[in-house]
Amino acid sequence: MDMEPVVKVVKTDSDAKMPTKGSEHAAGWDLYCLEDTIVSFRSSVRIRTGLRVAIPVGFEGQVRARSSLGSKGLILPHSIGTIDADYRGELFVLMTWIGEGDSYKVKAGERIAQLVIAPIPDVQFAEVEIEGLGDTERGTGGFGSTGRF
Repeated sequence: MDMEPVVKVVKTDSDAKMPTKGSEHAAGWDLYCLEDTIVSFRSSVRIRTGLRVAIPVGFEGQVRARSSLGSKGLILPHSIGTIDADYRGELFVLMTWIGEGDSYKVKAGERIAQLVIAPIPDVQFAEVEIEGLGDTERGTGGFGSTGRF
């Protein structure tokens, strides 16, 4: 039986919180804000977690938005952030405020994002002629060609 991958974590601050799961079958691990942070309207701020991690080789960390914050207007401007297996710096969560009011205060200890650990297949890229791509029913349709918008 394969062993589950282990993500090693270092707290860079005594107030940092280890990632936690909201429920037994949650896909992501909650990341917490280390210190009170103000996110001004339409600006992006790097929010500290106080954590450094070692993602196992063959995996990536995906930093994703929490739906409860997104519904208020606090979003991740890049949708999903990637943590590579060779990164050893502090984890930050880039957030932008687009909700009502001039700013949003993220409080120390607040859950700010989710961390999903996902396998990365070892692939190669091969240059081919256009015919080598093969035909599909969708073809070159993009940007909403399969449905609304």
